[in-house]
Amino acid sequence: MPSMKDPSPEAWENVTDGNVETRAQLLPEEQSVEGHPDPEQGDLDPKVQAAVILAESEERTIHADPDDAQGGHRQSSDTADLP
Repeated sequence: MPSMKDPSPEAWENVTDGNVETRAQLLPEEQSVEGHPDPEQGDLDPKVQAAVILAESEERTIHADPDDAQGGHRQSSDTADLP
């Protein structure tokens, strides 16, 4: 499970306006589940959601957790020895 810590300033710096615009556009699959977000009815702005998602992703890239299967880069010497 992700740590859910706030993204670092370095991670936020890597989030571009273009990336936010692209990520804020819901895929058809997302639209069928979530509908169209309406900030006037209390839904979060899709651009805010996109920025947070991208910053959290950048944080995991910049500060990868070596104990996380997706974040760790293992060497062949890290595997179990065969008999």
